[in-house]
Amino acid sequence: MTEQQSVVEYRIEDLAHHSGATVRTIRAYQDRGLLPRPERRGRANVYTAAHLSRLRQIADLLDRGYTLASIKELLEAWDAGRGLGGVLGLVAEVDGPWTDERAGRITRAELDERFGGRPDDAAVRDALDLGVLEPVPGRDDEFLVPSPQELAVAVELHAAGVPLTAISGHLRELRGQVEHIAARFLEFTTEHVFARYLGPHPPTDTEAVEAAALVRRLRPLAQQSVDAELARAMRLFATRHLHRHLAEGAGNVPVDGPQSVAIPAETMRAVHALVGAEGAAEFISVAAEREVQARTLDALATKGANGASVD
Repeated sequence: MTEQQSVVEYRIEDLAHHSGATVRTIRAYQDRGLLPRPERRGRANVYTAAHLSRLRQIADLLDRGYTLASIKELLEAWDAGRGLGGVLGLVAEVDGPWTDERAGRITRAELDERFGGRPDDAAVRDALDLGVLEPVPGRDDEFLVPSPQELAVAVELHAAGVPLTAISGHLRELRGQVEHIAARFLEFTTEHVFARYLGPHPPTDTEAVEAAALVRRLRPLAQQSVDAELARAMRLFATRHLHRHLAEGAGNVPVDGPQSVAIPAETMRAVHALVGAEGAAEFISVAAEREVQARTLDALATKGANGASVD
């Protein structure tokens, strides 16, 4: 058999069958320059394995969220010898999981048991709507749990007395705030790190590989930053919250809202020298809280000494 005879050839109907695309779609791709024109053999149009490979590339890129216009640029880069391997690697890196947590499964009976043993269809619908649970095709009594950790938090909150409706409402509010943080982190890293890869044309294979490596390095930083700042904020606000409620319990009248206090310029300069302008407000707040605590202890100690009997 000669080399020419060994080449696989397709009519357009056969190409559609093997690729999963419709005849109409194949012709549309040809018109847009995404797919090379077939060879003309007499009165027949003949397609080859190269056409089939190209159709599969287009389908893969569409699944990854690319538009047809972007796909055309990528394929032109491929045809020019710039390669698609790095670009597809970058896409895979971004599309990959952003957590080490593994999804789990839970039956409806197990779910009801973990939330007190009382079935709550409305709560289940809420969880499905939020994506805390996902349906398993063909199984009405079983759910996929994308984040077992998130479900475990809900279980603990409910066990502590928080109603399921309140948990759902809190998650909706929290999700909006976290999505804002994620968007800002992406804007920040795009401006200062990835801007050089985002020119008017798709990145070269080498640039895409570099960008994918940067994604791997920067991926954990968003969560680490949020974890550190959340810990700082919880420490600060939990302390204030506790002090306010202790003051209310002791019969003191709490002061609502922020208060303006004049601080000598010399004192402010000293604070700025110690912690910088950004940390001045927190420093002053913590220092004031410590002074209140110290004076409270002094007052209690003095009261105890005055009230002690002398033999």
